[in-house]
Amino acid sequence: MLRQWHRRWLLARLRDPAWRHVFDEHPEELVSLDCETTSLDVKQAELLSIGAVKLRGNRILSSESLYLLVKPQTLPQGDNIAIHGLRRRDLDEGMEPAQAVRQLLDFIGGRPLLGYYLEYDVAVLNKYVKPLLGIALPQRQIEVSARYYDYKFKQNPGAYIDLRLAELYRDLAIPAPPRHDALNDALGVAMLYQALRQRGFG
Repeated sequence: MLRQWHRRWLLARLRDPAWRHVFDEHPEELVSLDCETTSLDVKQAELLSIGAVKLRGNRILSSESLYLLVKPQTLPQGDNIAIHGLRRRDLDEGMEPAQAVRQLLDFIGGRPLLGYYLEYDVAVLNKYVKPLLGIALPQRQIEVSARYYDYKFKQNPGAYIDLRLAELYRDLAIPAPPRHDALNDALGVAMLYQALRQRGFG
């Protein structure tokens, strides 16, 4: 009931009815999402790249994926480049942030969003989404680290639970993809989620 009320409240504040499809969930489908940014501080962070891949039931639809390079106003410096590998010349051909966010919204539709510490990615995206839609991202969000916590807590209540991404890959026996590439990270989280689903925690 509360979710339905919240949905109606957001719909009433949607700036352009053309974006109404971001409320249309697709049964059995999710989108795993990851963003690379210029900073870990949400207020300062600008988008550098966006990776997303659809899941349907127990399948990861790698053929239905999205990878976008985004040109920030402030180009990344040495330390930041070392983390994600995106050089200034790579980003020179990137999209304007508003264009990239439009493509992402069309790709996602109303599908629930899946991620690892997804709250950060959504907070950065909302800096671009709110001026466009008049509202924040309305899609339901699924945090894979929270599902993993529930899985481990049921096994051993009260024990320390390591939520580092490397530990999730190790414990769930999923080969870790190369890190800090938005699409690889989105695919990796999709694999972790499917592993948890097989254990009853999807």
